[in-house]
Amino acid sequence: MLTWRQALVLGSVLAVIWLLLRGRRPGAATFCREAAIVAWLFAIWQVLQQVTSDAGGDAIGRAERIARVQSDLFLPSERTVQDLILGHDALVRLANLYYASMHFTVMGIFLVWLYFRHRDRYPQVRTVLALSTLGCFVVQFFPVAPPRLLPGYVDTAELYGQSVYNAGFSVDNFGAMPSVHVLFAAVVGWYAWQVSTSPWRLLGPLHFALTVFVVVATANHWWLDGIVAIAILIGCAWLRRGVLTLWRRRHPKTVVAPVAVDASKVA
Repeated sequence: MLTWRQALVLGSVLAVIWLLLRGRRPGAATFCREAAIVAWLFAIWQVLQQVTSDAGGDAIGRAERIARVQSDLFLPSERTVQDLILGHDALVRLANLYYASMHFTVMGIFLVWLYFRHRDRYPQVRTVLALSTLGCFVVQFFPVAPPRLLPGYVDTAELYGQSVYNAGFSVDNFGAMPSVHVLFAAVVGWYAWQVSTSPWRLLGPLHFALTVFVVVATANHWWLDGIVAIAILIGCAWLRRGVLTLWRRRHPKTVVAPVAVDASKVA
């Protein structure tokens, strides 16, 4: 995984290539521009992860309050979901692997597929994804511990030596709320189903369902982490649509009226 400096440099190089190619190879130039945006967003994510990871604050207290709120809302305990896989080594290892590896992998494949197969929809999805991801980053300035750091839950990744938090990556231990994993999976699930007409579009919602199950079964997120992430996604989608509608109203396209021709003067 790239560091924030490497992602920043990569984005800058891609931006320069975009400037050089935009008058000659517009297709390649556009791809470089979009890739640069993704690289810069990844760099921002890395920096914010470092900032919030050093500000634990009342992360444990907030997590305990979330557990109480979920109980009041009659949401099932995350431990009940963990019990479905605990004792099944292969399932636990698979869940840990899915959590650690499919987050960015699936999103990357989805964005490339969307860009080359449904380019007319790509700007919309890219904008909504960027806005909602930044919205999640803002919320993460208020650290929340995941269930795995509280008594009564099992840190499955630590138990099986698969924890990304011990692998040298810039990953925030107290960035449970909201769940960017669930956010990304919701973007893939919703837009893959909405944009495509292929039977393969079912893979999008399936990835979303698996992600929700995995983040809870591995005790990396609370139910409310995912619910808040989806709420942010919906809000950003509405925000984009509202701003776009307002812009179109204030900047209507100029329509050239047809010139009337007097038939009596046509010889």
